[in-house]
Order: sequence, then C-alpha cells, then structure tokens
Amino acid sequence: MRTPTAAAVGDEERLARAALTRVVEPGDEHAGRWLREHGPVGLMERLRARAGIEVPLSGPGERRIEGYRIRAQAALPERDIDAVAVLGGRFVCPGDLEWPTQLDDLGDGRPVGLWLRGGADLRKWALRSVAVVGARACTPYGARIAGSLGSGLAERGWVVVSGAAHGVDGAAHRGALASGGATVAVLACGVDVAYPRSHTGLIGRIAEQGLVVAELPPGAHPTRSRFVLRNRVIAALTRGTVVVEAELRSGSLVTARAAERLGRCTMGVPGPVTSGLSAGVHELLRADAVLVTDADEVVEVVGDIGELAPVRRGPVLARDLLGPAESAILEALPSRGGLDGREVALRAGTTPDEALGRLYELQSLGFVERHGSGWQLARGGQHPSNSRRGGA
Repeated sequence: MRTPTAAAVGDEERLARAALTRVVEPGDEHAGRWLREHGPVGLMERLRARAGIEVPLSGPGERRIEGYRIRAQAALPERDIDAVAVLGGRFVCPGDLEWPTQLDDLGDGRPVGLWLRGGADLRKWALRSVAVVGARACTPYGARIAGSLGSGLAERGWVVVSGAAHGVDGAAHRGALASGGATVAVLACGVDVAYPRSHTGLIGRIAEQGLVVAELPPGAHPTRSRFVLRNRVIAALTRGTVVVEAELRSGSLVTARAAERLGRCTMGVPGPVTSGLSAGVHELLRADAVLVTDADEVVEVVGDIGELAPVRRGPVLARDLLGPAESAILEALPSRGGLDGREVALRAGTTPDEALGRLYELQSLGFVERHGSGWQLARGGQHPSNSRRGGA
C-alpha cells in the first residue's frame, strides 16, 4: 500500500506543529487559540524568544506559560519526524491533503497535528468509519459482540476505529483484522509505544494492515488525562460511536458524549440488566442513543440512504399461511374434545356446507382430525402451534 504524500503545508509550519506536540497537551484550548491568533510558526517564535523580549500570550498563568517555554526550547521536531519515518510513518497537519477535516469540529481543541503509522490515507478512511468502544474488563459476551461488530463492519466496507485497549477495543480491532478489513487504532501515547504492552503484536498488525494514530510525539507515554482526551479524537474522526459494555463511570461514555456534542451518531448494544458493565450503555439508550445489535443495524444508522438492515421477523408458522375462512374454522375448534360440522359452522359464523368443505381441506393439510362425527385439532405432527413454513 502506498504511503500518502503530505501536501499544502510548508516545511517550516510542519516543523513548528511537530514541535508543538511536545509543548502542549492534547486538547489544550489555550494553545489552540494561540495557534489561531499567531499561527504555528509565530507561536513557536514567541515560546522560544529569549528572556527580556516582549512575547505576550494571554490565558493561563505565567507559571504555566513558563512550562510551555521550557518544553519549546527542548523540542527537536526534525528528530521526531525522522524517528517516525524509520517506522514507515509521517506527521500530518491541518491543511494537508490527508488531514481529516471533521477533526476541525473540535474547534480550538483540535489536534495540533497527528503522527501516523501505516500506509492508508487517513482522510479517506475516516469518511466511512465507525468507532467501537467499551469496557476494558469486558465479559465474554462483550468481547464476542465487539468482535462480531468489527468483522461485520469490515466486511461491509467500513473502517473500525478504536483505542487498542484491553477488552472491547482489542476485540473490535481483531474482528476487523480477521476479516481482512480496515481498522484504525488511536493511541494515548506515541505511535512507537505499545500500550498496553501485551498488545504489542496487535498494534503491530494494525500498523501493517491499517493505521496507528496519535497526537503525542514519538516516545510519549500515556497518562489518565491523555486517555480521556484521546477519546474526543475517536469521536470526531468517525461517523458514529457504538458502545459495547460500559459502567456508569467509563471512558467509553466520554467518547459517546463527545460524539453526541459533535453531532455524530451514538449507539449502544444492550446487555443483561443485572450486569454493572451494561449499566452505562443502558443509560445512553435511555437518553438519545440508538439501540443496535449487529453490524447491519449500525450501518443503517451511520450509512447512506437505502443502507437498511434486513427486516427481522419471528418464525412463520404453517397456520400463518391459511386464508381467513380456514383460519375462522380452525379458531372455532376447541383445544380439547371435538365438535360436529354444524357446531363448527355456528361458531365460525358460516354455513354447514362451507364449514364441512373447509374442515376437509384442513384435514388434508394436517391441521384437524375427524373421529366419528366429531372434528378436533390434530395432535403432534402438523399441529398448527408447532408447524413452520413448509411443514404443511
């Protein structure tokens, strides 16, 4: 797969943005406002200015700004870009052809840029993508559903986006990979850092078959706040978010609520009401989320007009195929004992001759039996309560 070429952003701006990923934390709206006011090059010049030079930056306190300045002096963006290039990766900025413009919906909190590993084009993949997120300590039910969603969405040409964590995330990625489909892992650390460590192999497979994405520069390690802030990128990048198992306090619910604020679709897979791992999902469903149970239903929510899930029906019984007249005769017969033809006609509201003709038809189909002068419902075999389509 060919690595997309970056375009439209000059080298100076790219280096400035790469440096800023070492200076500011993901989702820092003060930094986002400074970027909007001064541009990336201008902001880095202000942060790197020598002592005594007037470099006004309004917003956070001077102590916090001093922290930005210290990190700005230490940033070596050329080294970071070279380190990612060795892994077959790249750094993508707003304005590049590969930049997913839906991330701009985050306003001043949008990423300064994104570090990528993998050969696919992130912008194109994001246009038809769904986030599948959920509990790390999921149940076997949750893992099974997440894997099924991952494979089902991949088979339908959708990109599965998640966070490469234990539990639901990992199951969704594996489902997509097993189907030979596309999947994107959005990390809360550098793209060269495997976290959790036990997912080193999985993240490596995603980098080969899909994309690994991070706001943080190479070598950066995850923190609790970075996990939470990473979730806004997952929500903004995709058309909708599906939550599979989540407690009432869960990072997955953060992703779903971010998706809702951004005008994306939010969906939830129900679980047992006795399970605390389903309580958060059920709260979403009680609010505005859409209940889904498989990939077809997810695609119906996030897909284009006409991408409808198949109509779900219960089993069709042979009795369902009878006409109104035959049904009326059948309803006239008691569950126990028998009636003669005149009694059946009286109960069915028809003539004795009509009733007798219908009774013989129903007998030939196995619905009724005649014993002497009396008619009764058939026992076993073709009894209407256990006959399915084709059984008659």
